[in-house]
Amino acid sequence: MSYSEWLNSIKDNMKQVMVGKTEVIDLLMVSMLCSGHVLLEDVPGLGKTVMAKSLAKSIEGSFHRIQFTPDLLPSDVTGLNFYNQKTGDFQFRKGPVFCNILLADEINRATPRTQSSLLEAMEERQVTIDGETYPLAAPFMVIATQNPIESQGTFPLPEAQLDRFFMKISMGYPTAEEEVEILKRVMMSHPVDHLQAVTNTEKLLDAQEAAKQVKISDEVMAYIVNIVQTTRNHPHIAVGASPRGSIALMKGSKALAMLRGRDYVKPEDVKELAPSILGHRMVLDGAYVLTGEESGVFVEQLLMDVTVPLENDIA
Repeated sequence: MSYSEWLNSIKDNMKQVMVGKTEVIDLLMVSMLCSGHVLLEDVPGLGKTVMAKSLAKSIEGSFHRIQFTPDLLPSDVTGLNFYNQKTGDFQFRKGPVFCNILLADEINRATPRTQSSLLEAMEERQVTIDGETYPLAAPFMVIATQNPIESQGTFPLPEAQLDRFFMKISMGYPTAEEEVEILKRVMMSHPVDHLQAVTNTEKLLDAQEAAKQVKISDEVMAYIVNIVQTTRNHPHIAVGASPRGSIALMKGSKALAMLRGRDYVKPEDVKELAPSILGHRMVLDGAYVLTGEESGVFVEQLLMDVTVPLENDIA
């Protein structure tokens, strides 16, 4: 079985639970292949939690969910050392961050101190407690959610933390036909409760290494850099995408090519991923941060100003 077929088996398994959302699942798969973290921004009730659970079950990975609230402490995320009276020693109790897929629900409801407790885990794949470092599981992926409408009682994520997310995705409402299908599927029980694994985390680690081997031409890399440079020189953008954005766009394009069954990157791969990868890495004049849908439209407009390499140039 090729990696493309393997990835599609995971997609098909998730579609037993998720109705529609093919594009969102593709973006989630790309992030997974790149060891990237995802910020799902949309109103409640659209299936963000279910999507995270279905991915974890499909790859037979451990899954934990944290409901972020203003009184949540960093130790509630990472864990803490506690005194065991029976042994007379301090012991480390692991927090929910020790898993393969962590759902950080409504992450913007926690205080900045608690939000920042995820930074080391997301970037370094480790946590440090009382001077001692503990490695996290591999693979490790954070899927965070936030509501773009309700702002009362929230603490917006700073740009430094937004930049740690590989992608920012909006789920979107289902169509009328899709919603009818959702009602049929959950009539007796929720399908995610019966979902079975189709692969394991060891195979995922192999796929992540294989995605790095996908070829990308100098012309396509130059195209990626030109897009990112455009975000830095645009008159209405106060802060453009960093080199981390260029790296993410390159890695994501290679993963998307593998998902599509190719061993090389096309400019279309870059164009497809640019809105989700670059949108949240920009700040407009007046320190205005775009929502998921707005950022996608804005980046699509930017892409119109960048020359696309010809097919002959990347062969």
